[in-house]
Amino acid sequence: MIGRIRGMLVSRGLEGALVDVGGVGYEVAMTPRELADLPRVGDDVVVHTHLHVREDQMALFGFGTAAGRDLFRILLSASGVGPTLALSMMGSMAPDDLRRAVASEDVGMLTTIPGIGKRTAQKLILELGPKLGDADAEMVVGGKLGQVREALEGLGYAPAEIREVAQDIPDDAPLEDQVRAALRALGAK
Repeated sequence: MIGRIRGMLVSRGLEGALVDVGGVGYEVAMTPRELADLPRVGDDVVVHTHLHVREDQMALFGFGTAAGRDLFRILLSASGVGPTLALSMMGSMAPDDLRRAVASEDVGMLTTIPGIGKRTAQKLILELGPKLGDADAEMVVGGKLGQVREALEGLGYAPAEIREVAQDIPDDAPLEDQVRAALRALGAK
């Protein structure tokens, strides 16, 4: 298993980067967010990686942090989630937002990810809930965040707009206060 590489960043494309490690160029698939965080071409870079092996190919997936790589591996553990879908999930939502959506059982937020429908989102919540659960997730109450999202969608806000302000919504507040906080955050943007 290749868990981390360190070398010179040779190039960066839309779907990944090429890192030269001791004369060997490693093609590493990454999310656009991870690619944007890389240094300039020609600089040294450290990329935490996951090597995915199939019968017909080997692919290297890269992340800026070990925590990002570990989240990717947790996503892969869910049935029906391959590396392409897991990378799409991580590219569509920030790790904290993804954890929050699973913890709050927000099916609607998960369906905003390309390739995930309602049934797949429900299955992911069941499978990933125990794996992604932590002390912070317990502060999220049931499906309250999902109710806030539904209220904002009813007012005409797009899922992408709602996702941007999700972290501004206080977890422990009553539903009405959460909706007001979300509306204030959306109005400020």
